[in-house]
Amino acid sequence: MLNAENLTVRYGAYTAVSRLSFTLEEGQWLMLVGPNGAGKSSLISAIAQCVPYEGTIRLEGKNLRDFRPAELARKIGVLSQQHTVSYGYTVEEIVSLGRYAHQHWLLGRRDEKGTDAIEQALAKTGMTAFRNKSLLELSGGEVQRAFLAQVFAQEPEILLLDEPANHLDLVYQKSLFSLIGQWLQTPGRAALSVVHDLSLARRYGTHAVLMNEGSAAAQGPISAVFSPENLQKVYQMDVYGWMNGLYAPWQTPPESLRRPG
Repeated sequence: MLNAENLTVRYGAYTAVSRLSFTLEEGQWLMLVGPNGAGKSSLISAIAQCVPYEGTIRLEGKNLRDFRPAELARKIGVLSQQHTVSYGYTVEEIVSLGRYAHQHWLLGRRDEKGTDAIEQALAKTGMTAFRNKSLLELSGGEVQRAFLAQVFAQEPEILLLDEPANHLDLVYQKSLFSLIGQWLQTPGRAALSVVHDLSLARRYGTHAVLMNEGSAAAQGPISAVFSPENLQKVYQMDVYGWMNGLYAPWQTPPESLRRPG
């Protein structure tokens, strides 16, 4: 579906992404992982056409630079980790914005599917009951679900997710990633996420690009990319040992929950 060749992103003299190539296929959830400063968010921004870049990005064989903005919005949806909300838009109004790419003002054509798409997006994300609430009244997790509903209403083929569960508690993390996983079950879709939490990436991802200093240290099926050797090389630590140590206490129930022998 999406193919990047020799992608390079520079900010002045600083190179954030250096000649990186990868492919995203239908049904895949590709995780971009790596230390801070590895270039993950810059890569997402380049695909979203938000920053200048060198190299080529093709969607279904067509150069992304050749897409009109509305046409590209019908193909790619973007969910960021933070949203600046300074006006009391309702949840329904925010979700409705996802349909702008499907409206043809100059041709006088209405968005016939818009109402159904908005209703389905609200229902899928559990936001129907919040439809008339102002975003200023919602928690961080509820705001993120409202914007996920907006992206669902947009009906893209590819989701770009930049740390979508950052700062969310465990309940909202599970809900968000599960919703995206369900969305991917429909044929013709794929997702690409920046994720710092390696456990979440390993649990939900099908493939990964392990980035380090703007380049791909490893890429492919996530089980192969997340090898002890690859992670040790990039993070300069025993990631497997650290993770096993973190989760070991959860393997044994607390004394108060053990049944008397």
